[in-house]
Amino acid sequence: MRKADHLRLRSLKTSLLIASMMLSKSAFGSDEAPRATESDLHKLEASPPTRAGGLVMFDYQAIKIKGYQPVDLVGFHLLNRFNDWLYVGVGGHAPLFKGEYGGFMAFDATVHTEQRLFGNWSASAGASLGGGGGGKTDLQAKTITGTGGFLKSYVGLGYRFNEVSVGLNYSKIRFTNSVIDGSQFGLYVRTPFSYSVAAYGDAGRIFRTKQESDQGSIPTHDSNDVIILGADNLIQINPQGLNKRTVNLVDAQYNHFLTNNHYLLFGGSVGYHGLAGYNQAYGGVGYKVSYSRRFNIYSQIALGSGGYAPDKIDTGSGLLIYPKLSAEYRLTDSLGLSLSGGYLYAPRGTSRNMTLGAALVYRISPKGGTSAQGQGEKDVGFSGHRVHVFSQTQSGVRVGNRYQSKLKLLTAQVDQTIGDNIYVPIQGSIAYSPYLGYPGFGELLAGIGVQNKYSADDTFQVFAQLLVGTNIHGIIVKPAVGVNVGLTDRLAIYGQVGTTRSLDNVGLYPKDFRYRSTSVGLGVSYRFSLPM
Repeated sequence: MRKADHLRLRSLKTSLLIASMMLSKSAFGSDEAPRATESDLHKLEASPPTRAGGLVMFDYQAIKIKGYQPVDLVGFHLLNRFNDWLYVGVGGHAPLFKGEYGGFMAFDATVHTEQRLFGNWSASAGASLGGGGGGKTDLQAKTITGTGGFLKSYVGLGYRFNEVSVGLNYSKIRFTNSVIDGSQFGLYVRTPFSYSVAAYGDAGRIFRTKQESDQGSIPTHDSNDVIILGADNLIQINPQGLNKRTVNLVDAQYNHFLTNNHYLLFGGSVGYHGLAGYNQAYGGVGYKVSYSRRFNIYSQIALGSGGYAPDKIDTGSGLLIYPKLSAEYRLTDSLGLSLSGGYLYAPRGTSRNMTLGAALVYRISPKGGTSAQGQGEKDVGFSGHRVHVFSQTQSGVRVGNRYQSKLKLLTAQVDQTIGDNIYVPIQGSIAYSPYLGYPGFGELLAGIGVQNKYSADDTFQVFAQLLVGTNIHGIIVKPAVGVNVGLTDRLAIYGQVGTTRSLDNVGLYPKDFRYRSTSVGLGVSYRFSLPM
């Protein structure tokens, strides 16, 4: 290049640099703009997370039923701690060994109190309100569980061994308008859990932490907890009940990893075709083998309870044993696809089944950091979560040509936010009033929602959501709109209005099974953020 050309090129670069500086001053008012941008970035930093906790509680009791065989119920509850003595959460009850109550299921909201007495001894008391139903036949279910609504109260005395408390409860359970109305002693096992949590307003923000000083607040292993949502097929082997068809199910399962490979699992399934209303809940242990970054094999075994009614599908007392094998291919770091096969059998009944299914695998607890910012530092992001518990009244209920004026449901919904305006809801409901004269109506749904961006300065956060799922008549869709009215960063009043419709336009169900209603819901929300 000639010297004259080199000087002209250098002059052009200088002119462009001066022009860009002038444009910067003109647009931002002064040359302090870069520092203002850095300050704005600081505003996106989250406050340090704190530790929160709660209790996982199992209890077992045998309940006498006048004129019938006793039913034994195992209860499982997940309770969040609000202060040193108060816990609130949700849970359920299902039979295991006694009678022929396969398919009996009840779910509730629980308030639990606990106070240390002396040494390792503690006293507890609580109350649960919910709904459910079941029996050997539909008619027996109506006699045994009445309208489906129930109230349980209890007091207990326990002893703590390290992190596990074992004790004795005295409880009273009453189903409205039923023969279940008595008191009994039972056993319980409780263990605490804890987790890192931040303010709901910190969702989407970053907290920069020193790894050496904050190792306790992030996972020490590489495996992420996962939620699995999918479809399964229960293929009956030589069925003895009245229903001999393959039962199509929707599944939800949560895997909590204890190490890189070992995990605990909790799950449930609801039928949408073949035997709509079939239900099961289970828990167990599993082991993961990673063959590559993208390909994983999961083996697991679970114990649970489920069925419909033993005259339809014979699960006997309800006890289920469920080994399963699945293969997952990870599409992204947070999303995967899996195929599964298993064998589900009822030791105290004749039901034997093969299962074949497919599912989405969504990781909800990544490693605790996104990128290294320097030696010993890591950025930890937070995602927003909400738990809503509310009473839902469905009116104008119609299935085919049959009508019911109102149906009351206890509903729990869990949301995970994706960015400022999108969230993923999972919702389950159980009736505490009769449906067409019978107990045990329920719904299980999942979908997508949109909302306005949360602001600590704005009390209201409005939303619209579309859910797809199943009830006892099959596949339903449930659009709804509503509002969260903030009381504090953590607590809010929750309200929604919506409608429920069967997917009748695809010809899955005859007209007599097409469901429709409108609904109004009111309750409370608990809001928080978890490390991503």
